[in-house]
Amino acid sequence: MSVRDLIAWGRSNSRAPAVYRDDDRTPFLSLHREMNRLFDDFFGDFDIRLPMIGNGTVNGGWPQLDMSETDKEVTVRAELPGTEEKDVEVLLEDGILTLKGEKRSETEDKDRQLSERYYGHFERRIPLAAEVRGEKATAGFKNGVLTVTLPKNPEAKPKAKRIAISH
Repeated sequence: MSVRDLIAWGRSNSRAPAVYRDDDRTPFLSLHREMNRLFDDFFGDFDIRLPMIGNGTVNGGWPQLDMSETDKEVTVRAELPGTEEKDVEVLLEDGILTLKGEKRSETEDKDRQLSERYYGHFERRIPLAAEVRGEKATAGFKNGVLTVTLPKNPEAKPKAKRIAISH
């Protein structure tokens, strides 16, 4: 009896020989494919916005951002629902804008049956493509939206240089 005979979804009622792909003859490749399918089925139901840790960013991409740039300034807007102005810190260092803070829970954990909301510390680092004047930067917080305005340095040279294509 082979391992394949033990798998319910791989059996058929007929005793006719099954048609195998080349990699089905190698049990390790077949096992590898089945394990990948198992993990895809299991983890596919989870929301990708769950808290994650990596590259200095807690919770992957939270807070959500809008970033716009004009000739004179760079504007970053971050949605921070449930946070207060005093719980948010904005830093600018070496061309990287850092938003960090903490979102606190309004209720005790013992009363909670289900929670899909994110609570805890967050930190988001945004690299800026343009050279900005940090001393002239402003930030405002209204209705859970943080708006940071960073004036561009007029003396800064563009970082991109056009290169002519020759024949």
